[in-house]
Amino acid sequence: RCQRWVENCRRADLEDKTPDQLNKHYRLCAKHFETSMICRSSPYRTVLRDNAVPTIFDLTSHLNNPHSRHRKRIKELSEDEIRTLKQQKIEEAFERQQPTQELNESKEQNTVSEEGGEEQEEEAAPLTLEERENKDYLKSLFEILILMGKQNIPLDGHTVDELPEGIFTSDNFQALLEYRINAGDEVLRKRFEMTAVNLEYCSKTQQKQMLEICESCIREETLREVRDSHFFSLITDEVVDIAGEEHLPVLVRFVDDSHNLREEFIGFLPYEADAEILAVKFHTTITEKWGLNMEYCRGQAYIVSSGFASKMKVVATRLLEKYPQAVYTLCSSCALNSWLAKSVPVVGVSIALGTMEEVCCLFNQSPQLQVELDNMISLLFQNNEQKGKELKEICRSQWTGRHDTFEVLVDLMQALVLCLDAVSSDSSVRWSTFIVGRAFVLSSALTDFDFIVTIVILKNVLSFTRAFGKNLQGHTSDVFFAAGSLTAVLHSLNEVMENIEVYHEFWFEEATNLATKLDVQIKLPGKFRRAHQGNFDSEVTSENYYKDVLSVPTVEHIIQELKDIFSEQHLKALKCLSLVPSVMGQLKFNTSEEHHADMYKNDLPNPDTLSAELHCWRIKWKHRGKDIELPATIYEALHLPDIKFFPNVYALLKVLCILPVMKVENEKYEVGRKRLKAYLKNTLTQQRSSNLALLNINFDIKHDLDLMVDTYIKLYP
Repeated sequence: RCQRWVENCRRADLEDKTPDQLNKHYRLCAKHFETSMICRSSPYRTVLRDNAVPTIFDLTSHLNNPHSRHRKRIKELSEDEIRTLKQQKIEEAFERQQPTQELNESKEQNTVSEEGGEEQEEEAAPLTLEERENKDYLKSLFEILILMGKQNIPLDGHTVDELPEGIFTSDNFQALLEYRINAGDEVLRKRFEMTAVNLEYCSKTQQKQMLEICESCIREETLREVRDSHFFSLITDEVVDIAGEEHLPVLVRFVDDSHNLREEFIGFLPYEADAEILAVKFHTTITEKWGLNMEYCRGQAYIVSSGFASKMKVVATRLLEKYPQAVYTLCSSCALNSWLAKSVPVVGVSIALGTMEEVCCLFNQSPQLQVELDNMISLLFQNNEQKGKELKEICRSQWTGRHDTFEVLVDLMQALVLCLDAVSSDSSVRWSTFIVGRAFVLSSALTDFDFIVTIVILKNVLSFTRAFGKNLQGHTSDVFFAAGSLTAVLHSLNEVMENIEVYHEFWFEEATNLATKLDVQIKLPGKFRRAHQGNFDSEVTSENYYKDVLSVPTVEHIIQELKDIFSEQHLKALKCLSLVPSVMGQLKFNTSEEHHADMYKNDLPNPDTLSAELHCWRIKWKHRGKDIELPATIYEALHLPDIKFFPNVYALLKVLCILPVMKVENEKYEVGRKRLKAYLKNTLTQQRSSNLALLNINFDIKHDLDLMVDTYIKLYP
C-alpha cells in the first residue's frame, strides 16, 4: 500500500523509504483522497478506509510558484514540520476535550495521519516574547503537576480545620512552586516576584483545568496504540470511592506492535445508580470522549462488588445489542466462584461476603492477630497437621478470592470464632481498642446462624463449578477443554434444581452441625421474626425458610448466569483455541477451526484462503522436527518468527488473545491493574483524584509538555 501511495504521489525521492519510515516521518493531506475513501466515524475523528488510495493531484500548479518548486524534496521532518504535526495533535486533543465548545475561529481539520507522501502547511507565525514567556511559565506548572501525579502527592496540603483562623499556608502545589522559585527558576520568579506571599499563585480552577489536560494527553498515548492495534476489549474493576464519589475503573486490553498482550488502565468513569443511564454514559465516554471505535471491541468483562452485578449486566447487554461481537466474558483475574457469589441477588449473600472481607482484612492488618490464629489452627488440627499447615498458608493470602473460598471458610470457622472470642475477652492491654472492638463485632457476625447457613449452601452449590472455574484460569489447553465441559456442569446443576428438596436437606444438616459445634442457636433470622411479630405460620421452619429464600434462588441464578456469561459466541471463540499448536497436538491434529472461526470472518485479512491456510498450519506442526516443541500459549504462537506467513491465523490469535477470559501470559504487561490496586491501597479516600490517579498509574508513559501547553492555551485563551 505504501508503494502504491508513493507512486501515485510521483515521489521518486521516497521510493527507497521503508513503510515504517513513511509512517513515522511523512503525512498525506486528506484532499488527495476521494470523499468515498474517508470514513468519519464521529465528528472528532477522520479515518481512512483500509483500501484507500490517493488519486486527486495537481502536479503542475507548483511550477508557476518559484517559492514552492522545491518544497516537496524535503526528506526528513524539520522543526517547522514537527510544529505543524504538533498543531494537528493539539487540535485533535482540543476537539476531544470540548466537543460542544464553539471556537471563535474554527478550522476544519482535514489531515489524515497515514503512511505516504508529505504535504506541508504554511509556517506558523513566530511567537512574541510575551507568548514565549507565557508558554515557559505554563510548562513549569505542568512539570510540577506531572511530578505530583507520578509521585502520588495530593494537591491539597493542610485542611482549614488544622489551622488557626487567619493563618495562610500553601497547599502542596504552591509549596512545590515556591520551592522551584527558590531553586532558581527565573520564569516563575519573574512571574510571581510582585505577588503577595499569602495569595494563591495558581487557582484551584486552573489546577483542575491543567490536570484534565494532563490526564487527556497521557491517556491519548495509550489509546493511540489501541487504535493502531484495531481490536481491543474493555474491563471494569470494582466500584471505588474517589473523594466521596463512586467511580468505575476502566482498563483496556490489546495486542501491541511487539505482539504482546497488554492490559492498561485508561481512567475512571463516574458511577450512576440508574443502570440505563450508566450504560449510555459508559458508551458515550468510550466512543466520543476517548475516541475508541466500538466496532473493533471484541470482549467486555466486569469485576463487580456484591450488589453492583445486576447494573453492570445491563451495561453489558446494551453494548451487546449495539455491538454483537463485543462478547460478554469472565475476567481472567477473577475466580469464577467468587464472581458468581458476588452476582447472587440475595441480601444475605451480600452481607456474608462483606463479613468475609472484613475478617480477612482484620487478620491481614495485624501480624500479631495472624500468629494468634495460627496457634488456634495448630490446636484444632493436632490430628491432621498437613491440613493445619495448608490452612495457615491460605490465611496469609487474600483467601476471599479463591475458587474454594467457602470450603476454606467452613474449615476455618471454629478457629476464627475461638480466636476472635479470645481477643475480644482479653482483659490485658495486649490488643488495641480498635482490634478488640472489631473482634467482638466480627465474632458476633460469624456466629449468626444466617451467616453459617449462607456459607454452607454457597460452598455446596459452587462445588459444581469449582473445577470448571479453575480450568478457566489455567493453561490455554485447560481453557479449551473447559469450554467443552460446560454442558456437564449445567446438567449437574439442573439435576440439583430438580431435586432441590433432597439436596437442601443435606446442606441444612451440614449447617446445623457446624452451628452446634460453635454453640449457635438454630433459628429463623431475627429480621423475619420481627417483620411478622411472631404471627407467622407454624409450618415455616428454618429449613423451609432457607430453602425458599436462599437455596432455590441461588441455584437458579447460577444456572442462568453461566448460560449468559458462556453464550454460544463465547464458547465458539474458546473452541478456536485449538489453533494453539499444543492444543492441536492433544487433539491429534484432528481439528476443525473453520466452523468456529466464522464469527471472526470479517476480521481476517484473507477469509477466502482460511481453509487452505489452516491446513498448512496443521501440517507445519504435525510434521515438525523431533526437537521442536509445540507452542503452548497464544503468546508463544504470536512470537513465532514465521507467524506472518499465516496472516489469517495471526489475526485470529490476536483477537482470541484479547478476550478478557484469557490470562495475560507475561506479568510485566499486566501492571495496570496492580498499579491501580496499589494506588487505592496507598491513598486516603479524600485525597484520591481521578486525574492524578491516571498520572500515577501510568507514570512510565511518555508525555509531551509542549502539546499540553498548546492545548491549554487553545482551550483557555
